[in-house]
Amino acid sequence: MDKKEVASILNDIGVMLELKGENPFKAKAYYNGARAIERLDGDLKTMVEEGTLSNIDGIGSTLEEKITELVTTGTLRYYEELKSSFPSSLFELLQIPGLGPKRVKSLYENLNITNIGELEYACMENRLVTLPGFGKKMQDNILQGIKILKAYRGKFLYIEAYKVAEEIVSTLKMHPDTIDIDIAGSLRRHKELIGDVDIILSANDSQDIMNFFSSLQDVEEIVAKGSTKSSVRLKNGIVVDLRVVSPYEYPYALNHFTGSKEHNTHMRRIAKEQGLKINEYGIFNTVNGELISCKDERDIYAVFDMDYIPPELREDMGEIEAAKAHSLPKLISESDLKGVLHIHSIYSDGLNTIGELAEYARNLGYSYIGISDHSKSAYYANGLLEDDIYRQFEEIDAVNEKYDDFKVLKGIEADILKDGSIDYDDNILSMFDFVIASVHSNFTMAKEEMTERILKALSNPYVKILGHPTGRLLLSREGYEIDMEKILGKAAKEGIAVEINSNPYRLDLDWRWCKVAKEMGVDIAICPDAHDLKGFSYVSLGVGIARKGWLETEDVLNCREIW
Repeated sequence: MDKKEVASILNDIGVMLELKGENPFKAKAYYNGARAIERLDGDLKTMVEEGTLSNIDGIGSTLEEKITELVTTGTLRYYEELKSSFPSSLFELLQIPGLGPKRVKSLYENLNITNIGELEYACMENRLVTLPGFGKKMQDNILQGIKILKAYRGKFLYIEAYKVAEEIVSTLKMHPDTIDIDIAGSLRRHKELIGDVDIILSANDSQDIMNFFSSLQDVEEIVAKGSTKSSVRLKNGIVVDLRVVSPYEYPYALNHFTGSKEHNTHMRRIAKEQGLKINEYGIFNTVNGELISCKDERDIYAVFDMDYIPPELREDMGEIEAAKAHSLPKLISESDLKGVLHIHSIYSDGLNTIGELAEYARNLGYSYIGISDHSKSAYYANGLLEDDIYRQFEEIDAVNEKYDDFKVLKGIEADILKDGSIDYDDNILSMFDFVIASVHSNFTMAKEEMTERILKALSNPYVKILGHPTGRLLLSREGYEIDMEKILGKAAKEGIAVEINSNPYRLDLDWRWCKVAKEMGVDIAICPDAHDLKGFSYVSLGVGIARKGWLETEDVLNCREIW
């Protein structure tokens, strides 16, 4: 083990001692030892063999013993024991500017934050604003630091990639040579995570457009530049690929670069069976090479006697067979939603009053919202005690008196405790119009235990919706292990809806399970989990997931007038 590795481990030990709240002088001794090793002129291994480490200023007998063990064995038992007492991802937080061991310790102990994704989510819910030693300015600085770190991870949330794509498309539309333009790829298919952004553009001349594209303000690096395809890396780390095609090629290119690999392979197989060839350049008769003219994607599918397949479904998960059988679902749209549930107010960790939330939602055209603040176990989010509930109900009643075409429903996001019980008794739960039951703790339970925990919660007669059913945080935390088929079966039996939590960090229920839920007769509730007014916009993300999961209006609870 060389000097650099030894110094790094000594420094990490100092950090961990601070995280444990040990005597600061003890941590400082390891920091000083790390610097001493880094500055060392001689050969570390030789000094260990000669027993002369203690001659170095800052290296006492304890450190000499630790360094000797590292150099001679390649490991250090003390270091490994310290590491095992922390989640490994906790050290990621130290990469964020302004977050030293003391602040990371506070985040871990007070908010149970163990990684960057959980920290970002906590910032988005304003949980650091009132945390001692933090505040609004520090929270904003942390979010900026996280944004910089995420730029180099290679995967991005849908909402991040979409904003980028929308801006670029809007800019390229203004170029005089642009005829048609659209987003393609996994972004158009509404995948929850995006690797890069694909844009298809039609023009008669591509050269000036390519120059224009590669010189956009947010471009950090030109990855590749050609006459038909160029790739750039933006300052936020997202790679954008632009393909310029002729006007007649446009529908074929858009179709080809939208479909998943599996969808396109299946389509090529069907084309071959009919004596045709389909690719990004067109559909051709394999006998005489003649192009079959299509003015748009609907024409492309019509060639194969198929109904038009919406982009979200193009994953080769039965959509081709359904299109041939003319049995594709009539997918839900955002305008089908009558109201939204799962809204947080200032009573827990939201930023707006109930009156503000009601007026905003009414102006958006909804006929109801469901206030569902956190329950008492969620102390980190100012969960409601019983007295808070009564005060909130009085305020909701007062707001409802103002409207005859809109209603605020009384709900709660109640914690599912470790034993599967809900953290209010039935007398309290019975007062609500609806109860969302969610897991917010003890994520590492074994699959069977976690499944039984949730099944027990779904047996509670007052639970109406299962919130963010896997607890995942995209790009940072895998969902807890559960038997989803059992959960959905129980929900169907009890008449309980399962949430698509539309927060861009969750998008949970996963779209792959939506189709299963639909087939089992489980209602889905598309909820924004809004903590402020802009959170209402998350609904569109949830609708995208619902569409990807084959859902129609009759499958979605809040497509109904429920008051």
